[in-house]
Amino acid sequence: MDATILGLLLLDGVQNGVIYGLLALAMVLVFAVTRVILVPIGELMMFAPLSFVWLQGGKLPGTLWLALALGALWALLERGRGRGLPLLGGVGLLLLFLLARGSPALAYLAALLLVVYLGVATYRVFFQPMREATVLALLIMAVGLHVAYQGLGLVFFGPEQFRPDPLLQGEVVVGLTWQGVLVLAFALLSAAALYLFFRRSLFGKALLAAAENRLGARLCGIRPEEAGMVAFAISGLMAALSGLLLAPLINAAYFMGFMLGLKAFVAAILGGLVSYPVAFLGAVLVGLFESFTSFYASAYKEALVFLLLVPALFYQSLRAKGVEE
Repeated sequence: MDATILGLLLLDGVQNGVIYGLLALAMVLVFAVTRVILVPIGELMMFAPLSFVWLQGGKLPGTLWLALALGALWALLERGRGRGLPLLGGVGLLLLFLLARGSPALAYLAALLLVVYLGVATYRVFFQPMREATVLALLIMAVGLHVAYQGLGLVFFGPEQFRPDPLLQGEVVVGLTWQGVLVLAFALLSAAALYLFFRRSLFGKALLAAAENRLGARLCGIRPEEAGMVAFAISGLMAALSGLLLAPLINAAYFMGFMLGLKAFVAAILGGLVSYPVAFLGAVLVGLFESFTSFYASAYKEALVFLLLVPALFYQSLRAKGVEE
């Protein structure tokens, strides 16, 4: 270990940590508002760059048909005017995909909006009908969706890994590319935007109210169902942007999102699934811990990262005042 290796490990750890942090923030947001542990967030993250690669090749990805199918189910579950949103969104998404083939800018936008639409449709079709279910039942549904989405990812995109071209070419210093700088800048801007959204905007305060007390929020005229849809939309947006920015650095494949999502879950647990700053800080620590363990004990790095769950869960159990779900 010398100064050069130390610097490379620190850069790698921070770069990975901020991505885990963005996913952890999305998981904490969704759990706070809907009590859903969003296990398939890694799959949503990978769907964006994989769909982008498909569009660049002039092909329509299978994720489009998945989103349209869920959108149709969403429309069937709605009543009256409520059916207009999923139907208009689905038609607009299809038209955008038809126009985006061969156009990098439109393909980027289409892949982004696809994951947002898919995230909202996932909540409306699978989780909103279970709004009175226990956390355990919601977790079982989330795990089932993870398995289903991962299997569909294999069907849609195959087992190959894909690396789209980075938005910014070149290196700043050894071990840090301009694309990596873009990832770091995006993480900082996202954290600041979330803070301003929750503290300054009326809609953000409504989300906080729904997260704090669902019954009280309903009495104040805030619909927890709409808050859940907004939470899933924000989480889908963060996952899609993270995937699109990270794919040029690590490749994209149908199976890669699961490990990223699990490490984000470790960070979210470190924050108790309630604290956004602690979850983000925990994600950076997870990234640094993973980076250094890969240097000293690469064969055990995954096991050591997940071992962090044990003291975190033990500490949370000591803080709990009673036996809860």
